[in-house]
Amino acid sequence: MNTARHDPHAEHHDHAEHRGHPEHTEHAESAAHAGHDVQPGHTEHAGHGGAAGHDPHAGHGGSATLGLARAEGGYQLGAVRAPGSPGEPGTLAFEITGPDGEAVTDFAEQHDKQLHLIVARSDGAHFRHVHPVLDEQGTWSLPWAWDAPGTYRVFADFIPSATGAGLTLSTTVEATGEETPQAATPRAETTTGGYDVAVHGTLTPGRGSELRFTVSRDGEPVTSLEPYLGAFGHLVALRDGDLAYLHAHPHGETPQPGDTSGPLITFEVTAPTSGRYLLFLDFQVAGTVFTAPLVLDTVG
Repeated sequence: MNTARHDPHAEHHDHAEHRGHPEHTEHAESAAHAGHDVQPGHTEHAGHGGAAGHDPHAGHGGSATLGLARAEGGYQLGAVRAPGSPGEPGTLAFEITGPDGEAVTDFAEQHDKQLHLIVARSDGAHFRHVHPVLDEQGTWSLPWAWDAPGTYRVFADFIPSATGAGLTLSTTVEATGEETPQAATPRAETTTGGYDVAVHGTLTPGRGSELRFTVSRDGEPVTSLEPYLGAFGHLVALRDGDLAYLHAHPHGETPQPGDTSGPLITFEVTAPTSGRYLLFLDFQVAGTVFTAPLVLDTVG
């Protein structure tokens, strides 16, 4: 999983071709997204095909804790078991317990999956968005290996069927070794897997901001974006520093199998405070998922 380093924006290649990442099992299903290891500088489309009315944040409950709490509403993210050292192959596993203290086994689907697992090092580097598998006992798991030493924040984004309300819980995990932090710097353009991605718009703290992403290749607009996780693009935003978690999806109606769109994807994102935000845009072309890392500072 070569992770480019969080120049958050460095050519997100690895993630770029979500291919061959053991940890991306889920993407194991879609071999394309496997090994989504992206760097913090990694980074949709109002009217992606004229779809209207899709709440960009539907399903991803806007938690007051911004995803930084391990427990909320009676639900708790259990200890995350994972290999201890970078390069050591193994399994990442955890449970989510409910108000009764028992492991939850019934989850509602959101964006085509029952749980979205987001992992990023404390400096925003080595970003991954994967989908583990749930067993009958309530354990989520997938093959895993760390790319580099450091402290990683692991986010679980899910909807318990019992409540129907979205939650994002997180905890930290250590990968042993000496970490070499990499600072994120503003970057509104990046290249991943041969695709050029740019973000347009202004992030204004405290209110919804429309961010427009364009995808091109060899100077030509890409109009062959395919549905991925129920939309033509998937955006995760993390606040630089504490990695407060924001989640958005593109404007527009849910695409149907076989639909294509592009080059524009538009999201509405609300930055809770002033600061720097790491943006990770996932999009799919020809069955392969790419991740583009970008970085924006708020204005105003």
